[in-house]
Amino acid sequence: MHAHPLLPAAQRARLVSKPTAGLLGCLALALLGGCASGSDPVALRAPGMLERLTPYRVDIQQGNVVTRERLALIKPGMPREEARDILGSPMLTDVFHANRWDFIFVSQRSGSTDKSPTRLAVAVHFKNDVVERVVAPELPTEHQFVAGMVDRKAPAPKVPPMELTPAQRDKLPLPVRGESAASPQPQGPVRSYPPLEPR
Repeated sequence: MHAHPLLPAAQRARLVSKPTAGLLGCLALALLGGCASGSDPVALRAPGMLERLTPYRVDIQQGNVVTRERLALIKPGMPREEARDILGSPMLTDVFHANRWDFIFVSQRSGSTDKSPTRLAVAVHFKNDVVERVVAPELPTEHQFVAGMVDRKAPAPKVPPMELTPAQRDKLPLPVRGESAASPQPQGPVRSYPPLEPR
């Protein structure tokens, strides 16, 4: 339907937009109908390429990591500032419990079969701004913590041997007798530099 050129602009816009809205509605229904056809039994038996792909999931780690070595440095009687230097700022500080710091670490592995996240909580109690006691579960060492972050599915890198075998040593050229075994002197012009500090 064509709009008459003598009609006001507002009426012309309404006449033009009605067929356009109808076409958009039909197009939306056709797209929704296409999505509904995915329940076809043949499609369920033969999964497509997109269904075989799995999305990348990121490991989620939150909080302060307190390892066994770090916690061993905290001793009763240590000032609050020194404990902060070793453990970092606490994740939780409570206004009602100003003499307690909570260090909480939560880790969720993406490829893990166990869906429950790993949670470690360490509480440091103070009295008169010095460490009174520490409450903590069995913590991992730094080596255990780093080993837990490494992807188990990835193959270990192949490390070449650092020492020569006897067969490789036999293939090395022998030094010529009479020549010094010292390293050769560098070639090139000798340069003199001014002293760094005035005399």
